[in-house]
Amino acid sequence: MSSEIRLAFAHPSERSEATATRGPLDRISLRDHIVEVEIGAFQAERGTTQRICFNIVVEVRPLTDPIDDDVDRILSYDRVTEAIAHELAAERLNLLETLAERVAERILLEPQAVRSFVRIEKLDRGPGALGVEIVRGKDTLHHDVIEEERPHPRLVFLSNEAIASANLTGWIDQLENRQRPLILCVGASDLEVPQTGHAMTQRRIDLLAIEQNAWVLAARDHRCVVVSTRTELDWAMKNGQICVWAPSKIVLDAVDGPSAAPSDAVALAAWFAATFEASEMMVIGSALPNAPKTPLRAIPLDQAQL
Repeated sequence: MSSEIRLAFAHPSERSEATATRGPLDRISLRDHIVEVEIGAFQAERGTTQRICFNIVVEVRPLTDPIDDDVDRILSYDRVTEAIAHELAAERLNLLETLAERVAERILLEPQAVRSFVRIEKLDRGPGALGVEIVRGKDTLHHDVIEEERPHPRLVFLSNEAIASANLTGWIDQLENRQRPLILCVGASDLEVPQTGHAMTQRRIDLLAIEQNAWVLAARDHRCVVVSTRTELDWAMKNGQICVWAPSKIVLDAVDGPSAAPSDAVALAAWFAATFEASEMMVIGSALPNAPKTPLRAIPLDQAQL
């Protein structure tokens, strides 16, 4: 068997390596990702689903700085599976070629991506797998592909009295039933926070105190999940998960960080709301911050209906 034929049936990772350009590139891969979906041009393929299998390799530029075990610095595998799910949900397609093209182009919207190898196979149309494989690079990206807009969440700040309130579950019930993603923010608990007398170390301790209280809130309601990275928040907002913001990473990594100290938790939450382009911010049981960039509404602790 010639090397060209062998590569045609090898995994896309081998083709990627064999056709690599000068200069080192890293690769991430998705193997044997099977989805059941309605697709196909033949009448027998309409009104029924079939299994299709994705094998994808994305070549990415290596990081020039230490990765520091930081998920926000790499191209997450979730972005690859989200590209598949997004294009499958957009409309019913007749051709695997169309689906492969759209998935490849959506992956290439990611800033780290250089080339994408996409192989898609139908598993139920015969005794073998029937499929298509394409290779696309940044230079082939169609300019009319529009990056998906990030959702505009609703942000709710809960005072310690609100966290302990008997109304907490009812408030979350009401907020969960609305259309926009929900992010909850808290301040430090009422326990005494250690004082260091040093600004930088005190900032980290104050942020950690907020995160401790975030876990207290998560323990009050199983729907609340503590998240700390942009990658987690993006995934959660797209998938209807209620988040409780753990602020250390995003605050400390911000190029244009908040002017508010962590001890001013409502103002810190307002900065976060503006950073994530929240549609609104509600404050339950605390005073509103000054000069917010996001529409604000204060909710009294004794108000059961939001």
